[in-house]
Amino acid sequence: MNQKRRPVSDWLPITKKELEAHGWEELDVVLVSGDAYVDHPSFGPAVIGRIIESEGFKVGIIPQPNWQDDLRDFKKFGAPKYFFGVTSGCMDSMVNHYTAGKRKRSTDSYTPGGQAGFRPDYATSVYTKILKELYPDTPVILGGIEASLRRVTHYDYWSDKLMPSILETSGADLLVYGMGEQPLRDILKLLKKGVPLDSLKTIPQTAILQPKEESLPKNKNWEDVDLNSHENCLDDKISYAKNFKIVEVESNKLIARRILQDIGEKRLIINPPYKTMTENEIDQSFDLPYTRLPHPKYHKRGDIPAYEMIKFSINMHRGCFGGCSFCTISAHQGKFIASRSEKSIMREVEQVVEDPDFKGYLSDLGGPSANMYRMKGIDEAICEKCVSPSCIHPVVCSNLDTNHKPLTNLYKKVDQHPKIKKAFVGSGIRYDLLVKDYNKNLDEESAEEYLEQVVTRHVSGRLKVAPEHTADDTLRIMRKPSFKHFHKFKESYDRIQKRNGLNQPLIPYFISSHPGCKEEDMANLAAETKEMGFQLEQVQDFTPTPMTVATVIYYAGVHPYTLKPTFAPKTKQEKKDQHRFFFWYKPENRQWVKDKLLHAGKPELLERLVGPKTNKSSKKEMPKWLKEKRTKQSQFKSKKRRKH
Repeated sequence: MNQKRRPVSDWLPITKKELEAHGWEELDVVLVSGDAYVDHPSFGPAVIGRIIESEGFKVGIIPQPNWQDDLRDFKKFGAPKYFFGVTSGCMDSMVNHYTAGKRKRSTDSYTPGGQAGFRPDYATSVYTKILKELYPDTPVILGGIEASLRRVTHYDYWSDKLMPSILETSGADLLVYGMGEQPLRDILKLLKKGVPLDSLKTIPQTAILQPKEESLPKNKNWEDVDLNSHENCLDDKISYAKNFKIVEVESNKLIARRILQDIGEKRLIINPPYKTMTENEIDQSFDLPYTRLPHPKYHKRGDIPAYEMIKFSINMHRGCFGGCSFCTISAHQGKFIASRSEKSIMREVEQVVEDPDFKGYLSDLGGPSANMYRMKGIDEAICEKCVSPSCIHPVVCSNLDTNHKPLTNLYKKVDQHPKIKKAFVGSGIRYDLLVKDYNKNLDEESAEEYLEQVVTRHVSGRLKVAPEHTADDTLRIMRKPSFKHFHKFKESYDRIQKRNGLNQPLIPYFISSHPGCKEEDMANLAAETKEMGFQLEQVQDFTPTPMTVATVIYYAGVHPYTLKPTFAPKTKQEKKDQHRFFFWYKPENRQWVKDKLLHAGKPELLERLVGPKTNKSSKKEMPKWLKEKRTKQSQFKSKKRRKH
C-alpha cells in the first residue's frame, strides 16, 4: 500500500487533528525533533516514538517546530502527562548547518525538498529552553546524537570555546546518551508504576545534574570516577584533555564506572551504559510497525534526501570497534557490535520488496562499517577487563572473532530472493580486516569468499574504502593501519576483478588537515595515490566534532592519552592549503603545487607529483583534463564538418 492510500492514523500524530484520528484527547509523551518525521527504523525519533507506543503510552511528534514565531507549534498538544523528549534529529545541528570551513550549508538532507533553515543552531538547547518557559512543571528528557556527544564538557568548534554539559546549557531534567532503547524502556516501565521522573537517578546510560550538596544516588554495584571540573577545564586545556581519556575509556568498557563532574554549584552524574543490546533487543527495535514512509504532510514539499538515500537499504548491525580518532560512532553507538537476527533482516527485506517503488535494487546491506556483522569477543571475560577504545588498533585483538562467513551467507540469502536483482554494499568496508598481514586472526578462506561475493555481486560500479591517509604518523593518530595494508587489499581486489573479468574502480576516501598531518604529508599522499592511478574526487576536510580524540588534539594541542604536544592545522589558510593538494591535477593548482614544494625544499616530491619540465607533448604525458578537452574539441569539429 503506498503513502497516498494509507490512513494518516498509521503514523504517530503530529497535529491536533491527527490526535483525534487516533481517538486520543491528550498525550502521555510529546517528542520534539529537528528532523522532518520519517516513520522508518533509520530515523531516531521514529524509533523512540514507536517504542513509547509499544509500551502502551500515547505519543505524538512535533517535527521541525518554528522557534521564531508565536511558538504555536510547541503549544499545539499542550503539556504531556509524563515528559517532553527533545532531539536535534539524526545529526548534531551544527554539523548539519556548517561545513568544515564554517560556511552555512545551503541544504538540509532531513528536510523536505532539502531546504535549509528549518531548525535552529544548537537545536536541542533552543527547543528545551522554549519548552521550559512554556511548561516549567513538565520534565524534559534529551536524546539523540547532539545530546549524547555533548553530555560532558566539550569543545564546540563553531563558537571556538569549551561548553559545559548540554544539561546545563539547556535546562533539561534528564539526558539519555547512546542508542536509547534500553534506558527508555526502563524509564517508561517505572513511570507506569507511578515513580516520578525526578527520582529516576540510577537508570544506566542516563545523566542528570543535581546540587553539589545533595548526596549521590546510591547504587552499590557502581564505582565512581571524578573528572576535572568544568571551571578547571576552562582554565587549563590539559585538564580537559585528561577528562576526555576517562570519558572515552569508560564509554567503551563492558563494566564501566559512574562519571562525576562539578559544574559551578552543580554536579553532573553520568551513569554507566547498559551492556550491548542482545539480538532479541535489537530485533525488537527494528520489528516495530513502521510505515517506512515520510509523513503524508510532506508529499507536496518534495523528497527528503536522507530518506531517499536509505529507503531501500537494510541496516544489519550497530556499533563499531574501529575507534577511529575522528569518528563519533563508537562514542554514540558503542564499540561492541549489536547484530540483528537473520530472520529480522529478511523480514525487513520482504517489506522493502513490497514497496511499489522498488525496482529490484537494494542500495545497501550494511551498518556503520559494512563488515562487522556478528563480530565480537571470543571470550567475554577478556572483553570485561579491556579498556582499549579500539579492538583493531594498533593491532587486531587476538580475542576478536573476525570471521566473515555469517555475513557472506546472509548476502547470498538476500541475493537469492526472487524480487531482488542486486543488493549493493554501500557502507564502507573495513579493508584492514581482510588483510592477513594486518589481521593475524584472519580466516583467509572466509575472507576470500567474502571479498569474491562482494566484488562479483554487490558493487555498484565502484567500491568505497577509507584508508584516510598515507602517512604513518598521521594514521597512528587516526587509529588507522599503515597504508601498506591498503596496497595489499588492492592487490586482492584487483586479482578477483581480473579473475571475473570486471572493471569496477576502487574509490579511496582521505581526510586533509587532520591532527598530526603536515603539508608535506599531504603532498606525499597526493604523489602516492597518483602513482597508484587514483585521481581523487571525493575528499574531506577534518571537522572537529564533540567527543573525539582528534577534536581534543585540535583544541588542547596535546594527545589526550600521552599529553604530549601534537601538531594540528588550525588556520583557515593551513586547512585550505592541505585540501588543495588533493587536486594537484587541476590546471589552476599546478603552479601553486610547484611553488609550495620548491619552497619546502622537496624537489623529489615535485617530480613525483607534477613531473619533470618538458617541451615535448605526447598523449601519454598529457594530463587527463587536457585529453578530455582535446577529445571534446575534436568531436565538436567533426560534428560541425558533417553538418556543412
